[in-house]
Amino acid sequence: MKVGFIGAGKVGCSLGMLLNLHYSNVIGYYSKSSQSSQEAAQFTKTKQFFNLRDLVKECDTLFLTVPDDEISKVWECLKELPIRGKMICHCSGSLSSKIFSNIENTGAYGYSIHPLLAVSDRYASYKELPNAIFTIEGNKENIDEIKSLFKKIGIKVETIDAEVKMKYHAAAVMSSNLVVALIESAQKELMDCGFTFESACKALTPLIRGNVEKIIKVGTKEALTGPIERNDVGTVEKHLAAIEGINKKIYDILSLKTLEIAKDKHSDVNYSEMEAILKGI
Repeated sequence: MKVGFIGAGKVGCSLGMLLNLHYSNVIGYYSKSSQSSQEAAQFTKTKQFFNLRDLVKECDTLFLTVPDDEISKVWECLKELPIRGKMICHCSGSLSSKIFSNIENTGAYGYSIHPLLAVSDRYASYKELPNAIFTIEGNKENIDEIKSLFKKIGIKVETIDAEVKMKYHAAAVMSSNLVVALIESAQKELMDCGFTFESACKALTPLIRGNVEKIIKVGTKEALTGPIERNDVGTVEKHLAAIEGINKKIYDILSLKTLEIAKDKHSDVNYSEMEAILKGI
């Protein structure tokens, strides 16, 4: 399998380096920024391409590692080139392989391949990629070949359907980006209590780390603690009175979800008063 990358940003560099370390099968990079393609080629010890046609000619598998809004534009250019029999892959978390419109008319095979990981460093994230689960969906004909590309490295691969791609991406955002927003809200509340930004971060670190480690070890239900699980109605009422603005809305909605978990964990406990308070009844 000869792999080429269109786009030379964080995902393109990271994935290219990972594949080249294990297979030495990455041919090179093409990008609208010649500087970024040059840097990616130098980093992965591959070739820089100055036009799309030459990259397509030398590769049988092409990864479109460009911003989501650019994928369809690149595809419109690709579909005019001789791509019969080639595998065309993008790495968007939210878009499915259906973005490759009318690909069946070209004789190529379309896939979306997404590592469930925040790829944050152009030159270091390749080290973290083997720890991530990769989700794959697309044409059934050669999907096993694409899956084996990652499985042979030891990466766990999950096949999903195109129809659930947006739900999948929303779940990823909830466990990543929205957690950042939640922690930011907690920091703000501590700063309103007189903490500095630095001391708020330091204070929350053991709570965040300990909670995540416990969830990973025993699951969300068994990791749950706090006033809602204990059915401490008085404390929750005082929390709701003390917090204002968007942070109060965050507390409200996440408390209702927490109550669902608590009910499941303690089916013998009557949480009706807690539920009434949280719903504003």
